[in-house]
Amino acid sequence: MSTGSVTTRIARLFVHPVKSCAGVEVREAVLTETGLDLDRAWMVVDAQGRFVTQRQLSRMALVRPQIRHSEVVLRAPGMLALHLSIDSVEEPVKVRIWDDEVAAYDMGAVAAQWFTDFLGQPLRLVRFDPDERRGSNVRWTGGAQALNQFSDGFPLLVLGESALDELNVRLAAAGHAPVGIERFRPNIVLAGLPAHAEDRLPQLTIAAGEPVELRLVKPCGRCPIPNVDPATGEVSPHVLATLMQYRRNELIAGKAAFGMNAILVRGVGQTLRVGQQVEAPAAQGSSE
Repeated sequence: MSTGSVTTRIARLFVHPVKSCAGVEVREAVLTETGLDLDRAWMVVDAQGRFVTQRQLSRMALVRPQIRHSEVVLRAPGMLALHLSIDSVEEPVKVRIWDDEVAAYDMGAVAAQWFTDFLGQPLRLVRFDPDERRGSNVRWTGGAQALNQFSDGFPLLVLGESALDELNVRLAAAGHAPVGIERFRPNIVLAGLPAHAEDRLPQLTIAAGEPVELRLVKPCGRCPIPNVDPATGEVSPHVLATLMQYRRNELIAGKAAFGMNAILVRGVGQTLRVGQQVEAPAAQGSSE
């Protein structure tokens, strides 16, 4: 077992303001106790208040946010821009994400009509209530409290560039076009690791203003969303099928593992930036 460490760096950062809509690539992002600032702060719900995603409505991939100083602007083909004030909400509501019923705020009739028109069924947009305490599964966090907004279950997703490189080699061998990392909706993309080395790193320490420590707690089991082309909203089942050929993981019910869910141990209020150095204990059995 090596007692050394692995050194890498942040290659890319992504914030996804509206759950299951396109992400925004940023050069820097502030860490909050629920992950990167504004990540999954908004969510689309159906008439019963239950969340909807690209799993049901692949055209959500075509909704492209832009983060400005005081607002998030949403654009989609054939639609006028929808401006969301970061500091404004309307009526309090209860909504459901997976098995959690959580407090939120409705974003009003204009936003509801915008999503209804674009996606073709009655929908509303909601904002997470910052007073809500929605925790990650303590089975995976080792009992530590880790809060989320509207992420599926953990505040951060970490993925190495080389994992995507390996997938694209396999796609090419099967006669398929390469895919971009946006399909996998990471928050932090790491450079310079062997493919899937992030699976074996228990924690990351990032050289921000004050040290940031992340704990990698659970492999990310992939649903069909990576099959959705972010540019067109079209579904190509071969992406997940290829992953299942070599990334099936029985620890997560036989799903394809791609990336690691992470929780924040320390560093609330610190700013992550592309290019920052990242240190991690060497994986067991590694000589790196």
